[in-house]
Amino acid sequence: MILLTGATGNVGSALLRHLTASGQHVRCLVRDPRRLGPERVRVQIALGDLANPASFRHALRGVDTVIHLAAAIRDQPRASLEELNAVATLRLLRAAERTGIERFMFFSALGASLNQRARFFRAKALAEDAVERSPLQTVVFAPSIIYSPRDPWIRLLETMSLLPALPISGAGRALYQPIWAEDVAACVTSVLAGRADGRQRIELAGPETLSYDDIARETLRALHRRRRLLHLPLPVVRAGLGTLERIVGGNAFATWEEAELMEIPMTTPDGTADAEALGVSPRPMRAVLGA
Repeated sequence: MILLTGATGNVGSALLRHLTASGQHVRCLVRDPRRLGPERVRVQIALGDLANPASFRHALRGVDTVIHLAAAIRDQPRASLEELNAVATLRLLRAAERTGIERFMFFSALGASLNQRARFFRAKALAEDAVERSPLQTVVFAPSIIYSPRDPWIRLLETMSLLPALPISGAGRALYQPIWAEDVAACVTSVLAGRADGRQRIELAGPETLSYDDIARETLRALHRRRRLLHLPLPVVRAGLGTLERIVGGNAFATWEEAELMEIPMTTPDGTADAEALGVSPRPMRAVLGA
């Protein structure tokens, strides 16, 4: 039995389809089962979330593998970004150790470091360190930006492209190696099938190195829209989003923490090597968005 957290997210929904299609027995830790869509009738459901450690006990019963995808890039009403990404991961890991789970798979991020300026990356680094020190069999996936044609980030760019110019936070020069969610899911299922050759850290990157500006242009191309890019100075972005958060709270379309992430590179010199070693050849962003 596999316990999957983050099953309703960008990667989780793709991975869940792969797992159920291959006949895997899956239990999903979710707050709202309706968000699982058609897959909810093919899986076991454990009600709960990362802010509720008491829900872990039932969720882990009879499980041999945990795939921990759930994460947050902004503070939530019940918990901070650090609590959801670092503390909750540690609590789930310790609960897995007590329960006798065999294998724990965790999604970190390329660039995660305690020295990063962004809270998200520091929290991921803390969680990654705890996972690597665990006595369980562990695998840490460190991806670059993961996208799909209808994910929230691409949809936000699509909405912004309705303006006369597409706003870009900062200089737009930070580099990424975006990888499609379906390719990430294929890599995880390959690891589950035993193709990792004992590696405990797997870096997931797509075949192209693109700046934030490049990604915005690829999105515009896929939408068949011509817009110039309007770069907004970071102090202006921070002040504007801070004001928006104070007015609408958690309903803000973006937060400063999210905007700040687009100024931090997420690349690996090994490119697609780890994915290809798992038998997956990641597709370029243009091919996916244009499909």
